Formats: sequence, C-alpha cells, structure tokens
Amino acid sequence: MNKELSFITVIGEDQKGIVAKVSDLLYRYDINIEDITQKIMDGYFVMTMLVDVKDSKVALEKVRSELEEIGTQMKLKIQLQHEDIFKVMHRV
Repeated sequence: MNKELSFITVIGEDQKGIVAKVSDLLYRYDINIEDITQKIMDGYFVMTMLVDVKDSKVALEKVRSELEEIGTQMKLKIQLQHEDIFKVMHRV
C-alpha cells in the first residue's frame, strides 16, 4: 500500500481543543492520522503527527496554510512538512 507521508508538529501553551481542531481539519481533507504523540511539558503542549496525505484532493499548501491559521487563532506554532523534505534535511 502506497502512502504519502507528512509530519505535523504543534507547540504552544496547553489549552482545550488543540487535538480536536487539528484532527477536524485533517478529517475534512481526507488526511489519515498514521501516528500521533502528545505531551504536556511544563504547561506547554507538544504534539507530533505522522499523516498520510495520499487521498487528499487538496494541495498540501492549502492544508499548511489552514493549519497555520489555526495556529494563529490558538497562539500555537503549527508546521506541516512533507516526508521527502524531512528526509533531505536529515541526511547524514
């Protein structure tokens, strides 16, 4: 089964609704959450998601823009990075 993976990272002050807002956006664009980790560290919310964007009919840039908009509204730093870019950046 082919997948097109991307990473989403979320960092900011802990508050209600972070996971709900991000996962709702992903659901609306047919993006599957493959793996998710989250933790509260000294009052800060830290989440990493591995998502499959293969079935999404929306350009990754639109998803990135809407995630950043959620980040602005909730005072969070949200980044979306395609797996290919991540691999290039972390080559030894």
